[in-house]
Amino acid sequence: MKSSSQLSRGYVIALTATVIWSTTGIIISYLSKTYSLPSLVLAFWRDLFVSFGMAVGLLVFSRPLFQLDRKHWGFMVWYGLTLAIFNSMWTFSVQYNGAAVATVMAFSSPAMTAILSRIVLKEQFSRIKIVSILLSLAGIIFVSGAYDPSAWNLNPLGIIFGLLSGLLFAIYNLEGKHASDTHIDSWTALLYSFAWATVFLFFFNLGNDLFLTGKGAFADLLWLGDSVSGWGLLFFLGVAPTLGGFGLYTLSIRYLSPTTSNLIATLEPAFTAIWAYFLLNEVLTGTQLFGGLLVLMGVVLLRFGEK
Repeated sequence: MKSSSQLSRGYVIALTATVIWSTTGIIISYLSKTYSLPSLVLAFWRDLFVSFGMAVGLLVFSRPLFQLDRKHWGFMVWYGLTLAIFNSMWTFSVQYNGAAVATVMAFSSPAMTAILSRIVLKEQFSRIKIVSILLSLAGIIFVSGAYDPSAWNLNPLGIIFGLLSGLLFAIYNLEGKHASDTHIDSWTALLYSFAWATVFLFFFNLGNDLFLTGKGAFADLLWLGDSVSGWGLLFFLGVAPTLGGFGLYTLSIRYLSPTTSNLIATLEPAFTAIWAYFLLNEVLTGTQLFGGLLVLMGVVLLRFGEK
């Protein structure tokens, strides 16, 4: 049983991660619209820059965190694969849905995390946690427009990519919990998971260029060419909001259950919607705002329930 101070620390860390994370969808949307940057290319460079930022940070501040027991290497490969697929699905979702809607759809993951936690970790649920999950899930449905059958005809790929990003994030949550339980430092886990994700995305891009588009090996990897602003923004995306968000979120799982951390992170759509309104002129409809309010209510209810 976690102490009150541990829970409070976990909530603060998870909330900080969420605020930082909320800018990633905005930056990805801008890069996609301004430079027509292919989603897999964007995901590859993003993860590569995160790995680079982590390596430099550990070299300067904590070299011992480079150490990883040989018995954990196999797990890190799977952790990296999950992250690579999640980042790909997330980037495709932003491309098809826009930053605000894609962010909310990714947080169909609390319900998925809860189900997987119940099956895999035997996590016990209070009534309040169940209500919080249901509120979050209902909010996702309203924001994405999935309640309207015509939405599945107008934008089926967007909804599929959005839901897949939620499922992959749920799996990532449980893997983060496993890393914490086996005493892998959160920053060590972040370094090696993103390093392996970069390797997998390298091959994803190779397969896409050779077998799907027929452009030739790595034809699009240098898509941004000599655009200093484009490369600069892409580098910032990796070393700032992505690295900070994922790092703090992984750390929060040390103090909270995966389901609780995931539910706190469902506040991200509210922050992303604000950024999207001011920076990208993306406006949520009344129905989508109502859905966002349901998500917020779920998180607030969860915290009061734990108190």
